[in-house]
Amino acid sequence: MPLYNRRPEPGLSAALPPVALPLAELLLRVKQSLSERFADSYWVVAEIADLTLPRFDGAHCYLTLTDQHQTSRGAQMKAQARATIWSQRYQQLAPVFEEHTGQELRPGLKIMLRVQVKFHEQYGLSLDVVAIDPTYTVGELARQRLETLRKLTEKGLLDRQRALSLPLAPQRLAIISSPTAAGFQDFVRQLEESAYAFSLALFPASMQGDDSPGSIRAALDAIRGQRQRFDAVVIIRGGGSKTDLLAFDDYGLAAAIGAFPLPILTGIGHERDEAVVDLTAHLALKTPTAVAAFLADRLARLDAVFDGYAGRIRELAVQQVQDAASHLDRLAHQAHLAAQACLEDHRNTLRQRVRATAPLARARLRQQEAQLSQQRHALQRAAHHAAAGQQRRLVSLGITMARRFRRLHRKRREQLLHRRYQLQLAAERLLHRAEVRLLEMASSKIEKP
Repeated sequence: MPLYNRRPEPGLSAALPPVALPLAELLLRVKQSLSERFADSYWVVAEIADLTLPRFDGAHCYLTLTDQHQTSRGAQMKAQARATIWSQRYQQLAPVFEEHTGQELRPGLKIMLRVQVKFHEQYGLSLDVVAIDPTYTVGELARQRLETLRKLTEKGLLDRQRALSLPLAPQRLAIISSPTAAGFQDFVRQLEESAYAFSLALFPASMQGDDSPGSIRAALDAIRGQRQRFDAVVIIRGGGSKTDLLAFDDYGLAAAIGAFPLPILTGIGHERDEAVVDLTAHLALKTPTAVAAFLADRLARLDAVFDGYAGRIRELAVQQVQDAASHLDRLAHQAHLAAQACLEDHRNTLRQRVRATAPLARARLRQQEAQLSQQRHALQRAAHHAAAGQQRRLVSLGITMARRFRRLHRKRREQLLHRRYQLQLAAERLLHRAEVRLLEMASSKIEKP
């Protein structure tokens, strides 16, 4: 059905076309109605969804405000509006807000502000910010912090780290920090200047901004897989504004630190307030250099304790050595007396045995001499008998060898005579052949003339 701007007048035909209202006139009427209805300014509570800060002097600040709540029927309703803080007013409100809250205006922050409703025919509805109540934001941040602490307490994560035992000499350290941060460089430098050797493994992470909690938790996950390599974890960051340190109030990060199996030391670099992660860590120190000083001092105190123990052990050892030497002297004197008495007893026993065994020894000696004499005569007879037998064998062998020599001599002589005859016969044959050749040569010379 067509939309009409007004009902037809009585007596007029319904078929007449409706009277059109120009858009500019309609928006002008809306502007006048809003100006009359919302002539005053109003306090509203909203969350900053988007923010454009002034980029130069004289520029304005533009915000997008949102408010999300549940209706009576349980549905989620979200309201949104554009807002503007004009340049001169921004220069008044922003420093006061930062001074009271410790942070700058940023997206995600819930604030209470006084606004005036403005409507422009071309740009639509917007809100002009005339005041900001920083006490509301401080209270909201405190409420969020208390809520975070309550949830950590309910899950037993607020004190779990303190139940862990920090090693007496923590030297193998996993460091979570930005590698280019000055606080990290100061921390490393102070440890290097100490008298003790520390093993440091850096796990880089973003230490400020919206990505910081997730980045630090990722570093903790990387350390968890190799936690046997480390004695403790150190999370360090240099100084910064309160806004820069809001990431360390994150519930997820604080819970991850509270549930971590290794002791965690923090040196976040703030002097006034404690971050939530400081409360869930095993030990919270103010600055990175304070963490380094604590670690070096812990080793120095342990070294001093060991020196004290060493001195006491040395004293006890000297006393025990002296007591033992005195005891050994007494034992040596007693042993000497006992040895002399025992030696004298053995000497008396030996003399008695010598006197008792002397006749037996002389009788045994005479018996052995008689046996040796008999064996000597028997050996002499056996030697004569063996020598005679050997002589007979040598004579027999000499006769046999003489016979063999004669046979071999005759055989050799016959072989020599036979060889001589063969040589003579061969020489005569050669001589005869030579004579024949000479005769043939002589006869051939005679026939040629």
